[in-house]
Amino acid sequence: MMAETLRLRISRPDQPFHIVLVEPEIPQNTGNIARLCAATGSHLHLVGRLGFQIDEKAVRRAGLDYWHLVHVDHHPNFDACLTALRCDAPLLFTSKADRCYLDAPYAPGSVLVFGKETRGLEPDILALFPNTQYAIPTIDSSVRSLNLANAVSVALYEALRSVGSLENAAFGR
Repeated sequence: MMAETLRLRISRPDQPFHIVLVEPEIPQNTGNIARLCAATGSHLHLVGRLGFQIDEKAVRRAGLDYWHLVHVDHHPNFDACLTALRCDAPLLFTSKADRCYLDAPYAPGSVLVFGKETRGLEPDILALFPNTQYAIPTIDSSVRSLNLANAVSVALYEALRSVGSLENAAFGR
């Protein structure tokens, strides 16, 4: 009989973070982000037209065996998403921001918004919230930005750290 592996675990947050992807285009990124949401108890919100299918057959074909562990909502547009979340101050992540993601005012239940892989968030969305835009810095002129799934990981784990969710991490099943 094989010994069970213990892994570092955290408690499910009382108020989950909300990860909003506006018109994601690459299914692998969304799959990785869905897995991240399952691992952190966060909710995933997909907004607008998607560059892929998320019906049961497509999810099964993609081998997303954790999809059932993710709370996923698909909203027709950004306004509908914010209305459903009752959110008037989302945290927008864009390579065009002049504030660092470490300075974002994360709170339990915060809404973290990310744009599509090829263009980021549209100017009309950025114009709605000029004071809540944050960037993840990169060195000099190395690359334009991080991969979407990596950016969500960086921001979400900083949010978890800043609200104290990682303080009581312990080994468990």
